[in-house]
Amino acid sequence: MADLCPDLLARLADGTIRRGLQGHDVEEQLSAFAEEVRAAGVPIKRVSMGMTTLHPQFGALTYVWRPGAGRAENAPQQRDILQSDAFKLSPIKHLLETGQERFRQRLDGEAPLPFPVLEEIRDEGMTDYAACLIRFGSDSVGDGQLEGVFFSCATDAAEGLDARQIEQVLGLLPHLALAVKARLTYDVAKTVAQTYLGEDAGKRVLTGEIVRGSTRSIDAVIWFCDLRGFTSLASRLDQEALIELLDAYLEIMARPVKRHQGQILKFMGDGFLATFQLTDADRSEVSRRALSAAKELRAEYARFNQAREAAGEPVLGFGLSLHVGEVLYGNIGADERLDFTVVGPAVNLAARVQDLCRPLGKDVLVSSAFYDAVGRSDVVLEPVGTHSLRGVDEAQELFTVPER
Repeated sequence: MADLCPDLLARLADGTIRRGLQGHDVEEQLSAFAEEVRAAGVPIKRVSMGMTTLHPQFGALTYVWRPGAGRAENAPQQRDILQSDAFKLSPIKHLLETGQERFRQRLDGEAPLPFPVLEEIRDEGMTDYAACLIRFGSDSVGDGQLEGVFFSCATDAAEGLDARQIEQVLGLLPHLALAVKARLTYDVAKTVAQTYLGEDAGKRVLTGEIVRGSTRSIDAVIWFCDLRGFTSLASRLDQEALIELLDAYLEIMARPVKRHQGQILKFMGDGFLATFQLTDADRSEVSRRALSAAKELRAEYARFNQAREAAGEPVLGFGLSLHVGEVLYGNIGADERLDFTVVGPAVNLAARVQDLCRPLGKDVLVSSAFYDAVGRSDVVLEPVGTHSLRGVDEAQELFTVPER
């Protein structure tokens, strides 16, 4: 086979760089690169790319492209992937341990292959395989992370991959790795922002709302909840068991909020603050979603506690308040350490209502304003009296969700 011409290689490199600058997602970048290489006459039939990522659930991302598929498939890997046998017995691990950058292996024939994944690729009908690891600098790598972008390609052509052509293709990979790294850096920043701030707040921070005092007034349903009995239990459990228990209960409390389109703004010890935004939305419909989330929380929480009791594990109660009102939403804090949150009298009132859950013996309390927003003619809530709240001028009539 003839070498790929210099003009073609230059066009491949330019296209790869252009897509990176335009911020195309990784699937699009890999698919376009693979399709252009195949169109140039290199008979690749399978292309894969992998790298680690910073994500609360996934430890690595793997992308696989095949002709005719349209887009590469993304298969996120669990956080323990680097400790798995699949990784330890792989070409990636081999390159990391040997310090090499390239790996080639004929796949045809019946002889055993050095890595299990190659057996799988041979079973797809592939005859030849080439891989390359594009390493990042040491400042880009954390402990236990893959040191760059891993790329592999395979063909089902009887003659395999032409050594000179595949060397030219692999020579283009630094362009692809740099473009992919630029996109992944943004994706990681987005994930981190949304993980710690919430989806809407994270998006606003990434799009430039990072100046102290940049707030806006919005109407929102305010959700305040925390655990009951956590403090006393904390003194009796070791640290690992305590964190496992706390995470398990916070997950139970968070699911209904996320399911009904609420946003968790911050975790505060053994509880959290969430909002259901009313701006440009039907006030009654959003409030009913929040109320449905509260009802689901009560039901799921009871089932969760029953399972824990049956297993002989300690259980906790919860307290939840719902209020609706105007809040300031945005950046608050010191010059170089900001919090994207909500503040205002409505937030303070919701917190004080939640404080009454324990003395009133109720797991859910809602304000009169929230009851009005839901629609008193359509929803039945039980009154629990009018109560004075610390820091609130007027006594508030409160309600609870009937048990059944």
